[in-house]
This record gives sequence, C-alpha cells and structure tokens, in this order.
Amino acid sequence: MHTSTRRLRRRALRAAAAATIALLVAAISHTAHAGETSVAAATLQAIGKIDLRFQSYNIEMVEVTGGRFWKPYPRAGHGFDQRDRYSFRPPIDLSNARLRRLAAALSPAYMRVSGTWANATYFSDTESARAKPPAGFNSVLNRAQWRGVVDFARAVDAEIVTSLAISSGSRDSSGAWQPDQAQWLIDVTRSLGGRLDAIEFMNEPTLAVGAPPGYDATAYGRDVKTFRQWIRNSAPETLIVGPGSVGDTASPSAPGITTRDLLTASGPGVDRFSYHHYNTISPRCGGRDDPAQALSEQWLARTDSTLAIYRDLRDSFEPGKPIWLTETANAACGGNRWDKTFLDIFRYLDQLGRLAKAGVQVVMHNTLAASDYGLLDETTFRPRPNYWAALLWHRLMGTTVLDAGLAVVPSLHVYAHCHPKLHGAVTLLAINTSRDASRSLALPLPSERYTLSSARLPSASVQLNGNPLALVAGDRIPDIAGVPTPAGMIHLAPATITFLTIPSVANPACL
Repeated sequence: MHTSTRRLRRRALRAAAAATIALLVAAISHTAHAGETSVAAATLQAIGKIDLRFQSYNIEMVEVTGGRFWKPYPRAGHGFDQRDRYSFRPPIDLSNARLRRLAAALSPAYMRVSGTWANATYFSDTESARAKPPAGFNSVLNRAQWRGVVDFARAVDAEIVTSLAISSGSRDSSGAWQPDQAQWLIDVTRSLGGRLDAIEFMNEPTLAVGAPPGYDATAYGRDVKTFRQWIRNSAPETLIVGPGSVGDTASPSAPGITTRDLLTASGPGVDRFSYHHYNTISPRCGGRDDPAQALSEQWLARTDSTLAIYRDLRDSFEPGKPIWLTETANAACGGNRWDKTFLDIFRYLDQLGRLAKAGVQVVMHNTLAASDYGLLDETTFRPRPNYWAALLWHRLMGTTVLDAGLAVVPSLHVYAHCHPKLHGAVTLLAINTSRDASRSLALPLPSERYTLSSARLPSASVQLNGNPLALVAGDRIPDIAGVPTPAGMIHLAPATITFLTIPSVANPACL
C-alpha cells in the first residue's frame, strides 16, 4: 500500500470515528432516561494494557505427581470432617484429547505448575517414580511426568510457570537452600525442548508450608538471594516472579510471616510482583460455605481490598514492576460446594474486569481441572460454568482496557475492552448482580449480544442467549454466536451476565 493511500485511509477512519461520536452523543441525549445507564462506546478512553496471557490457570504439582489432594465433599446433608480433608488422586492425564482441546481454546495462557505440594517435591531424573521420596521430601516428580507437562504446554500454547522445592531435603547441613534440584528442572525442561517462562522461589512464603521448622523472613531473604544469583546465571531468560504471598491483612499485627518482612529481608529483584487471593476458605479448612453472599457488593469487592494491600507493598519495595495474581479462586482448600456452579461466574468475570481495570497483568485461576474450583470437572474434563465464562472473555475481551465511564449503579458492573480481533470494535461486559431487578444500558449502535444465564443460580448448567452450553459431537466446542441487537435500550435480566460487542463503533483507541 502506497504512503498516500495509507494517509487517506487513516483520514477516512478518523472522519468515520468523528461522525460516529457525533451521532452517538445525539442518540444518547435522545434515548437515555432517568434510571438508565448509557455508554458512549465511541469515546471510551484507553486506560491500560494487560498481558496477552492475562487469563491463565494453575495445574497443581500434586496433580502431576499424584497424591493426597482435597477430598470431595460428602453427600448433601453430611458434615465434613476437617481431620480427614485429603484423599488420594492419580496423576492427571495431560495427554487427554478433551483436556488439550479445551485448554487450547483458552490460549495463549500461562500454566502455573506449583501449589503447596511443590514446596516438598523431589525432582527425580528417572522415567518412573521411585517408591519413596528421599528424606526431606514428601513426593516425587519423575522425568516422564514432567515431559507430560512440557508436551501439554507446547500442544496448547501455554507458557510454564513453576516454583521450587524448599523443604529440608533441598538444603545443606547449615540449613541454606541449594539449587541442585532447581538446576535439574531447568536442564530436563531444556532437554525436552521446553522452557520455564517464569519461576517463583516457593509457594506462599507467608505460610511457608513444607519449609524447615522455625523458617522465618531472615532465612527467606538469605535463600532468595541465592536463588536469584543462580537463576540469573543458569536461566537468564526466565522471569523471577515473587513473592507469591497470601494472607496479609491491613492490620500490622497479622499473624505469621508478613510480606513486608519478607521483602525487607530479600531486597528488590523480581521481574513480576506476585500475590495470591481467595475470597474465603472452604469448609475443608474450617471456612463457612455461604452462597447467599455470592452476589453482594462486599463479596465481589474483596479482590480489590487484597490488591490494595499488595499494590502498596509493590510500590514500596518493587516500584513499577508488573503485578501478577498467580493463584486465585472463590475459596481456598479446594473450593466451596457452589464454586462449580453458575453462581460463581459472577465472581469469576467481575474479578477479571476489576483487576484488568486496576492494571493487574495476569490472573491465574486455581485450577484448570482439579477439585471444586476447577474450570473443568476433574474426572470427565467436561466444562463447568466458569469454563464457558473464561471462553467468552478470551474471545471477546482484548488486551486494551477502556474506561467504561459510568457512575456507580447499584448491582450493575460494566467493564469495557477493545475487541481482540475486530478492528475498532469495543466489547462491554455488563454484570447484573441483582437477583430480582432488571437493569438497562443505552447503546446508540447495533451490537452482538452474548448473555449467560441459568434457571437456577446454584446449578451446573449455563445457557448462552437461552441455549444450553455443552460440548457437541467429537468433543467440539459449540458455535459461540452473538444475537444481532439493534441500537437502543439493552435490557439486562436479573442475575445475568452479558457481553456486548459493538463492531461499527470505530473507537480510536481500538483502531
């Protein structure tokens, strides 16, 4: 294309955008009424960019090795014995065609292979696991299992994020961490044709599960300095992510090891600042299962409160470093009973919208396919409601984040992004959290509508524009098509989630 032709095309696009804006203002002033919310999609301003792999997921290390993971809930009406919260599960089959097909549909993504169990996992350079882990470790990861991880990542376009063993078996006689096991992981990954895109030193150092007795911030600071020097020499292409904390509160008297103490001891040196967040803990760990609050403003805003704590710590110790949320779900310890139902879609998508708007670069859901918080059922790998939510986000919400420009409206949350593929197009995500009241949006341009709903909120079924979502023959994902919707008022039914793609808006930020 000649330079003069390109100039003419840009001028035409700008003129079209200006004309659209003029029409938009006129249409809104004519159609918007009291109590209704209008969105000037053509003039929404870009407020940030998120990572192309923003929506990502975890596969727990114990899934790869097999072992005792969160025990399924007993039948309805039976209590949960917290003294018996685990049950054995075999290694996940990462070669499963359905699992790969569904994971690939969410790509590109990061796949974090970590979790509490990773802190005490021995990396064995053998094809099959030894019968018993060596002293100082609790489980064994063998070469064949790690090959499965590398092959899966390659097949589905996922980049590997992991953490290292920090238990007593990974230490010398003085108790200092040694990189021998970590070097094995780097070397084997390379030999398999893969790479480790990012590493967190350990999983959740504020809890330090699996670390030697008495492990504290001073020991962490010493170990992390050794880790950083090793990785800069052995794998300079690998991002250092950390600290990966969980459980800090705004109270300076919070129990356990605080992230502030960890960062003071270790000093700066991460490439990405990471943290973990769960809205609550499940009954497996003594939490209270309360689905009645799932649509409340207080419940949905919990992710903001946690981010504020870790963003302040980032600003103090690692200013300017991108923030990654490397582990999150509704409830820790395997999830609540309703995490696998339509009811949790509201938290899942609202959290993505909030965090993208706040500048968080990556959000890794825990898990892809294990326990009640998995996007997929752990035995059949069939999609749960949150998987369909993830798929729609992936297809409709691009990396350019826009300011939706709306005043606070009770029970209506609206987020805006440029469309990932349609030049100039904008997608709105409108979440009506009211259980009994409709909401409305005024859009002066035609749109494509994608509404998620369910006949019962605590249900495993979900409908798209009134049609059930389910895999079709050959484990294929069904056609995901929007309903053409004319300009005017868009009515949002109670307890529904609606994506609205506006193809002809020609927003300058999306051109």
